[in-house]
Amino acid sequence: MRPAPRWLKLGLGGLVVLILLWQGWYLGWVVWWKWVNPGSTSFQSQRLDELRLKNPKAELKRQWVPYEKISANLKRAVIAAEDDKFVDHEGFDWEGIQKAMEKNQKKGKVVAGGSTISQQLAKNLLLSPTKSMLRKGEEAIITVWIELLWDKRRILEVYLNVVEWGEGIFGAEAAAKRYYGVTAAQLSAEQAARLAVMLPAPRRYERNPYSAYMSGRTQLILGRMPNAEVP
Repeated sequence: MRPAPRWLKLGLGGLVVLILLWQGWYLGWVVWWKWVNPGSTSFQSQRLDELRLKNPKAELKRQWVPYEKISANLKRAVIAAEDDKFVDHEGFDWEGIQKAMEKNQKKGKVVAGGSTISQQLAKNLLLSPTKSMLRKGEEAIITVWIELLWDKRRILEVYLNVVEWGEGIFGAEAAAKRYYGVTAAQLSAEQAARLAVMLPAPRRYERNPYSAYMSGRTQLILGRMPNAEVP
């Protein structure tokens, strides 16, 4: 068997080095954000670029608030709606992923994702909203690092401060003020549940936040909230 050409070995070696450098860049940000609050995220930057195509002076509405100044109602509602095994899993809800795959197969299209809060955070912080196998792979790697390096409280704190809640609206504080005129600390159980229901498609749901679907789903989340375990 002939040995591989030298140029091929060099090419593969260079590719491996580039991959390691790229992953190291992601890891560096995960380590940094363990202690330092993100000033912006990849997702926010892309949304801002989209807004500025229509209005060059557009700005995002966002305001960081510490974990203790976010209503326990919102923490329970988001966990109940998005990831009810959040405090127990290590980044991936394998049962949820299996159910989502079965549901998608039954419907013949993607209607459920099965992503945990940790996976959603990985995507929001460093990746794009586009769907591809490469992005899902990167998301999985970043999720592992987040779960290894951060505790659950930090994961939920960052998630609630950076997640999208409408057109140009990011984080619990901006969402609470936009929809209810209160701070994130003052959100009632029903307000929190309604915000949690918006998360899968906030820009769509903000157009009709009191639709029959939204109201029915809100009542369902309200019923689940007492059993939601919060870090």
